Amino acid sequence: MQLHWLPVSQRIQFKIILLMFKAYHSLAPSYLCDSIAHYKPVYYTRSSDKELADSRNRSNLQYGQRAFSRLGPKEWNHLPDDMRMITSIDKFKSALKKYLFKKAYDLK
Repeated sequence: MQLHWLPVSQRIQFKIILLMFKAYHSLAPSYLCDSIAHYKPVYYTRSSDKELADSRNRSNLQYGQRAFSRLGPKEWNHLPDDMRMITSIDKFKSALKKYLFKKAYDLK
């Protein structure tokens, strides 16, 4: 905690969410960008403006739980709304590390 390092589980989560940010904003390789979809409801709802990822994936539930196309949107959708609205990668990294650090060490 004194070194401001994230525990291993949060570091893994950081990497997954950062890859998801890049894929969501088309900054990642095309095979990752193609594996995720933006959530676009048919009708306008309160969640329409929240920059959510479509977490409905047709992969096998038993074997596909850890696939990026399934885990990435799940982690992305659990972020606070204001973090999903950030468009700068540097600002997003900083905000994400602060968020995960506070979550890991129960800081408020």
